[in-house]
Amino acid sequence: MENFRSGRIDGRMFESLSDKLHDVFRKLRGQSTLSEANIAEAMREIRLALLEADVNINVATEFIDSVKAACVGQDVVRSITPGQQVVKIVHDNLVDLLGGGAAELEFKSKPTVLMLVGLHGSGKTTTAGKLALKLRRDGKKVLLVAGDVYRPAAIDQLEIIGREIGVPVHAERTSVNVAAIALNAVEQAGKQGFDVVIIDTAGRLQIDDTMVQELVRIRQAVHPDEVLLVADAALGQEAVSVAEHFHQALTLTGFILTKLDGDARGGAALSIRKVTGCPVKFIGMGEKLDSLEVFYPERMAGRILGMGDVVSLVEKAAAEIDEEEAKKLQEKLRANKFDYDDFLAQLRQIKKLGGMESILKFLPGGRQLAGMLSGVDPKHFLRMEAVILSMTRAERANPDLMDFSRKKRIAKGSGVPVETVSNLVKQFESMRKMMKHNGMIGRLMSGAPLPETGAPGTFGGLLGGPAPVSKKEQERKKRLAKLAKKERQKQRRRKK
Repeated sequence: MENFRSGRIDGRMFESLSDKLHDVFRKLRGQSTLSEANIAEAMREIRLALLEADVNINVATEFIDSVKAACVGQDVVRSITPGQQVVKIVHDNLVDLLGGGAAELEFKSKPTVLMLVGLHGSGKTTTAGKLALKLRRDGKKVLLVAGDVYRPAAIDQLEIIGREIGVPVHAERTSVNVAAIALNAVEQAGKQGFDVVIIDTAGRLQIDDTMVQELVRIRQAVHPDEVLLVADAALGQEAVSVAEHFHQALTLTGFILTKLDGDARGGAALSIRKVTGCPVKFIGMGEKLDSLEVFYPERMAGRILGMGDVVSLVEKAAAEIDEEEAKKLQEKLRANKFDYDDFLAQLRQIKKLGGMESILKFLPGGRQLAGMLSGVDPKHFLRMEAVILSMTRAERANPDLMDFSRKKRIAKGSGVPVETVSNLVKQFESMRKMMKHNGMIGRLMSGAPLPETGAPGTFGGLLGGPAPVSKKEQERKKRLAKLAKKERQKQRRRKK
């Protein structure tokens, strides 16, 4: 399944830090009381985890001092749940470190001018396209400006992106005066009623005076409302150093961190606000042009600490799921008419959301469940789709028709063993029960309200796991367990 392993809506950033913090909190939750000694030990481990994540040493030290000061208070030590109290304190301080609240773009004038700057390879041109698409979807009339006149094919790249997202591009191929190009674009945008102008500037392999002076000239010519540094999150501390240099020269208004879907350790995101005082406004979570997200410190803190980010998942689902299809599914669920066509539609919706592993990571405790999927064959969902497509229309519409002879025919048509078809039938039945009882996926896919907390269960055995167990079945198993225990006790008494 495309993007199943990598995931479109969540990357591997902070994974190591999150795992280490989870271990620290697990130890704290195991303590009946907290003392200055075990708090100090926890703080040492958290500090080490932050440094390993490439967080600035001064930022890490200040963060730990702030958390420790709050943790040693009598209210925490005497709390009934001291471990949870410490988690809350770390969460609140992490939110403050990341910037407190989301930083919105400043639309002070018309057209609003956004100037993107950064080193070569940070992804400025692609990010310009992503930002243009996001603003266009928000109802803004956007003009892209090709301000990189040095990199071969940079103008071509921006024009291709512009055509793909339906946004015009202002380019002057015969000029190398970028300040004049930018000024001409802004004047044109004003006359033609554009709301936003996004200027893509040239980058260098490293900061030099020539580069900086050109950017200063552009700024003086067009007086941008926002000067946004596009920084590669994988650079870690180097990204923070680059940010400081650009900020001194241009007075940045914010950052866009790119490549957060890769192996970035997260140090740049945790340090850059504290070091420069400028907020992270957007984060790039993939290569696709719709993979730019507003940066929400509280949501990111929740992801780091394993608390989930259901709000972002719901927003993503709302953007990806067709409203009419969702209404039809809700009606079918109410009538208990969930069939294989609906099952196939849900598989494809999960694919749109980046795969089951990605969905799990947005749910409380989901990262641990997602880890269980690391060995799952990415083609598993493709085989499930092939099996359903090998059914007749009547079989897909009426699941009760399925028998062994039909399974054999479907297995032959889809090129899989009969056991695979049988497993899919079981998984379908599990999901049908779960959708009927408004499970997490049922709510998500049908447009029903989604609870803000709670684990996702097993998703109806979609990955070959056990189906949800009913209360009646749980009670039956408990009775059997008690009877078995009594029988063992009788046998032991007889032996004596």
